[in-house]
Amino acid sequence: MTDSIERLTALFERFPGIGPRQAGRFVQYLLRISPSMRRELIESVRALGESVHQCPTCMRYHSEKAKTCSLCSDTKRDTELLAIVASDADLAALEKSGTYKGRYFVLGGTLSLGIEKTNGLRIKQLLDSLPSRTKAGLQEIILAFPANPEGDATAAYVRDELKSSSIKVTMLGRGLSTGSELEYADPETIKNALESRR
Repeated sequence: MTDSIERLTALFERFPGIGPRQAGRFVQYLLRISPSMRRELIESVRALGESVHQCPTCMRYHSEKAKTCSLCSDTKRDTELLAIVASDADLAALEKSGTYKGRYFVLGGTLSLGIEKTNGLRIKQLLDSLPSRTKAGLQEIILAFPANPEGDATAAYVRDELKSSSIKVTMLGRGLSTGSELEYADPETIKNALESRR
């Protein structure tokens, strides 16, 4: 595939939720915008690769100068609570709700139904972090996964992995409708889900 338009369209098709038609629209839009805006986009993508790194504590991506992100280095956050989320977008949604003030761990996705592999999920890192988190006062782990079959399967898997731990494990309440993605929930819905966790 040597054609630049086809190559870029194929790259956009790899994005989550983007099909061939939408990918083609992205490319057509890029062809219509000014060269300076295209350069700005190119520079932003380049900077993303150069300045963004992963927090070794919560595993979220950030562009702060310090190795540890501002959420993990904030001494005012509640060390008794740990919300395990699937993605950085889910973490951002919980933060935006203004309700949750505990710590986080980004698992890196959810289990795919029918596939027993846990590729890409940071289960080992999570389990390895528990002794130091417990020493810091961890009392409760909140499984904050999407309210869909994949999220439920992931919650069951993580709960099973944590069964030897003495830490209380809860899940978000169903203020979230089944099948919904956490990142798209409004702050009030997230607040209700946090308050009705079980």
